[in-house]
Amino acid sequence: MTEIEISADLIRDLLQDQHPDLAGLPLREVEGGWGNQMWRLGDELAVRIQRMDTDPEHQLKERRWLPMLAPRLPLPVPVPVRSGVPSERFPKLWTVMTWVPGLPLDRGSITRGEHAADTLAAFLRALHVPAPADAPVDTGRGAQPKDRTEGFEHFLHSVDADAIGSDAADVRAVWDDAVAASAWEGPPVWVHGDLHPANVVVAEGTLAGVVDFGDLFVGDPASDLAAAWVLLPAGATARFFAAYAEADEATVRRARGLAAMKSLFLMLMGQNGERGLPGGKPAWGPAGRAALDRVLSERLPG
Repeated sequence: MTEIEISADLIRDLLQDQHPDLAGLPLREVEGGWGNQMWRLGDELAVRIQRMDTDPEHQLKERRWLPMLAPRLPLPVPVPVRSGVPSERFPKLWTVMTWVPGLPLDRGSITRGEHAADTLAAFLRALHVPAPADAPVDTGRGAQPKDRTEGFEHFLHSVDADAIGSDAADVRAVWDDAVAASAWEGPPVWVHGDLHPANVVVAEGTLAGVVDFGDLFVGDPASDLAAAWVLLPAGATARFFAAYAEADEATVRRARGLAAMKSLFLMLMGQNGERGLPGGKPAWGPAGRAALDRVLSERLPG
């Protein structure tokens, strides 16, 4: 099937056909987005439309669960308000959601590290609670490090050796320690599953919202706790874990290993962007290298 160009005219036609009361609102494309594209709709809404993502489950999960989760989360998250169904004009899903104000962290910065650490900890404490029996199960992102070694090795060997430099042995030691840590033994809890600089927004120097819950699942919270190194500036990790206050030593070790892997992923995406490869993100390379430096330099709390 030929890829359909996602344009303002297409979005306007889809709205006119399925939600005509919204079709007259101002519409503008939001920079970024690979699996799904975002279009700002008026001041308070956005259209999230499948682009490269061919799995409808991502948007279906957001439609079902975000309205339930959002009221008890202490940061704004996108809440689905209208559903777009596949049609002859466009055979994939699209959803009208509330707009989360702020600048994506991959295009912004956190200058209030302690405030951001406390904010992220409060958000994850509120999210990481036992979920209903019919909640979505882990699809791989939140697996124990010992079950994700293939992915770690792929990233480690795909990133240019000179970008990692003399840190390669230390990175592997962090991963090996995460693999050796005991598995999660608590109840399966809600996990965002994909916290990285493009999936959080910042304002006034601190975290102001969390977006893209397409990988939402229940399982081990360690994959979210990796954000302490991936998102927060240098020196904020210990503050985060003190505020979160619910992670045992093994969970912190798993989280640190997963943070190392996420850092390598960001570096690879940056490398791909520099080479003009599809889906590459040039700005993610420096963010990934900075995150890896934090993983290697910041001591475990406790």
